[in-house]
Amino acid sequence: MLQGSIFIALTVSQKTYVFCSHANDFRYDLFMEKKPFPVCILVRVSTSKQETDRQVAELTEHAVKKGYHIVETCQETVSGKADADKREGLQRALTLAKNGVVKKVLVHEVSRLARRSSVAHAFVEALEESGVSLYWHQQGIETLLENGKRNPAAAIMFALLAEMARSEREMLVERVRSGLVEARRKGKVLGRPQGSTIARNDYLMKHRDIVRLLANKRSFREIVAITGKAKLTVQRVKAAWANHSPSFNS
Repeated sequence: MLQGSIFIALTVSQKTYVFCSHANDFRYDLFMEKKPFPVCILVRVSTSKQETDRQVAELTEHAVKKGYHIVETCQETVSGKADADKREGLQRALTLAKNGVVKKVLVHEVSRLARRSSVAHAFVEALEESGVSLYWHQQGIETLLENGKRNPAAAIMFALLAEMARSEREMLVERVRSGLVEARRKGKVLGRPQGSTIARNDYLMKHRDIVRLLANKRSFREIVAITGKAKLTVQRVKAAWANHSPSFNS
């Protein structure tokens, strides 16, 4: 650095201009651009009846406040118990991380990441290997510290929340089963009333997500895992799809 020099830095629209003044000669000396911090948003719902709007809105608001650049929003409609290879949104976020496109993945809560502990932990470990942090909005915590090292407190809380997400689903399934058993014990007739029908095309429209997967040649097991719907429902839609009207557009 020249003795007696004066440096002035001016930041405008995330660009930093550095000027140097020496011997009464004020000139533009150096230009540097401050790159925005790249992140992606990952949201998940279990069924087509649910929406991701709230998750996306809150995570987008957080990103804007932090000055992050949202590279992509990865959305998926799939059961939280689905295997990792059936999670298109999860895999897309992981690809962005491994390719160095993003430095942080934003999710609304751990249960939106997965309801299988093995899938959740494997995802976080893969992110950490790429130097990418996972931020979950519900507790406002992320897995990596500012220096890039693992956040011990976050690791403990993540493990606890991942296990709670798995347990919540198991309890929900058990409550549904208990409710059905109790209803049968009381003599209640379950299912659609006898004599009632639904037009085939209307039924296919109702389960459009299953139809779309059938049209894409996905297997029975894959469809059950991705949609989270009952096997009997998938079987019925498959049968209706095999005899659907040509006028029905999947």
